[in-house]
Amino acid sequence: MNLGYRRLESLRALWPWAPLWLALALLAMFAHGPMPMHSTRTLGVAWDMWQHASYIVPMLNGAPYSDKAPLIYWLFFAGWSITGVSDLWPRLLLVLIGLTQLILVQALARRLFPTRPWIARSAPWLLGALTYGFLFDLQIMYDGLLAVWVLLALLALVPSPRREAPRFVLFALALGLGLLTKGPVMLLHVGLVWLLGPWWQPWARQHRGAWYGRGALALLVGVLMLLGWALPAAWLGGPVYRELLLFHQTAGRVVDAFAHARPLWWYVPLLPLLLFPFALWPRAWAALGSLGRPFEPGQRFLLAWLLPVFVAFSLVSGKQAYYPLPELGGLVLLLAFALARMRERHPARERNAWLGPWPLALFSAALGVLLFMLPWLSARGDLRHDYALRAVAVHSPSFGVVFVLLALWLLLRGRGELRRIAVAGMLGVVAANALFTLTLWRDYDLHRISTLLAQAQARGIAIGNIGMYEGQFHFLGRLHKPIAALDDGAELNTWLHTHPAGWVLAYPATLDAEARRHALYAQRFRGVWLVLWPARVLADVRAGRTPPADSGPALVVPGAADAVAH
Repeated sequence: MNLGYRRLESLRALWPWAPLWLALALLAMFAHGPMPMHSTRTLGVAWDMWQHASYIVPMLNGAPYSDKAPLIYWLFFAGWSITGVSDLWPRLLLVLIGLTQLILVQALARRLFPTRPWIARSAPWLLGALTYGFLFDLQIMYDGLLAVWVLLALLALVPSPRREAPRFVLFALALGLGLLTKGPVMLLHVGLVWLLGPWWQPWARQHRGAWYGRGALALLVGVLMLLGWALPAAWLGGPVYRELLLFHQTAGRVVDAFAHARPLWWYVPLLPLLLFPFALWPRAWAALGSLGRPFEPGQRFLLAWLLPVFVAFSLVSGKQAYYPLPELGGLVLLLAFALARMRERHPARERNAWLGPWPLALFSAALGVLLFMLPWLSARGDLRHDYALRAVAVHSPSFGVVFVLLALWLLLRGRGELRRIAVAGMLGVVAANALFTLTLWRDYDLHRISTLLAQAQARGIAIGNIGMYEGQFHFLGRLHKPIAALDDGAELNTWLHTHPAGWVLAYPATLDAEARRHALYAQRFRGVWLVLWPARVLADVRAGRTPPADSGPALVVPGAADAVAH
């Protein structure tokens, strides 16, 4: 097979899922601004590093930031050095990272199941349509990039038609880049499947010494790549940062999580959510239920990858829904294999209408009907206690049409059922994102307050924040000075008296009359209110004194439902 023909075949393998997914991802990514808190925090760290020229030690709010390794920030800087600082390049980069995941999953499917090309054609459709994965790829975060390195490392271990031996140099490089993306958790994603190599890899069974010896050397190279950054960063960042970076971020999360502590079984009920929309496809569950012995080599690999990682993440105290994001590629490969083998062994099930996507169609139709009814329910007053639904009701009927049409399309019979579900899933999530943008996004948009804070800092006004500050204003306002994180107690009272000309950000559950009369600014934000106070006014209010007459009223930015009411 000549080189030109192979390139043509590679391009054909991307059609039509790649351009479709890319177009929908770009549309969703640029529908609204960076989402607080995940995206704004990542951008805030990058901006703080950029403005302080701190390219080794990540920084947030003027202090070293030990939670993450720096690779994604370096990628941002590579673009900013050409285009200047904006959120355009980070967003484009995250879309390209998502597309790379789909390409790598397809390549891994070809390696694992060379005699079943249908799996390689279907895998990117499955992965690209997962609602949670699609939405999370729109977040400017680390886990999508980590998934790329995990897939690349595993691809290096899997035999190819031309080479049965692993590519340990590529494995070491991918491992090191993963460690530089999110730290030692990379070892959890790929180390366990490597340890189980002789169970699923024929070369590893025949050459155990070389498998473990060269693999251990590759692990060492990857760790040295991480230490090549971490040791200079620990020295430059100071003793507190050094302690947090080298010890707290690894041992703390594994033994007794200091954040996101969850019970052992927490991931089990999340699996249907992670697999949506295919979780509402009976054929998928029938196929997975029919899996059994004898285990094929590709099936052994997927089990050696997914089961140990799932158990390990369940045992780790700290849990978040996005931690197993790199394993979504393995889940869709297992599903595609199960579907292919069920088609071979039970061809009659392929024509069984009860195994079709009718539950997903019913869900889509019910959602469409609900969206139709929201304006009527709002007019009756049934939604007076549900702020979000009142806001969504303004534009919901148009989107109700979309979801009813998707339901009808899902009920069509014939070939291409998987692709119909995938396209419906992608269109549905883009439609939901558009509805969010039109109705609720203004309650998450921090551009206006960030600009106000930047103007205040330019005038020398100190700014405090009640509670932990997560950098949500730093990038959007291009802030050059830290915001003080204040406990709501003696520390806050001390700060108010030592900075009487300062401003303070607070997040009350409701906007009371005092805030409306005397605060500088207020807007709805993530289910609460964001209120900006003059320090001297807040001190008076907390002490029960009447604030000065020149201290109000507040500029109250309407929330989505408030704008509807007016």
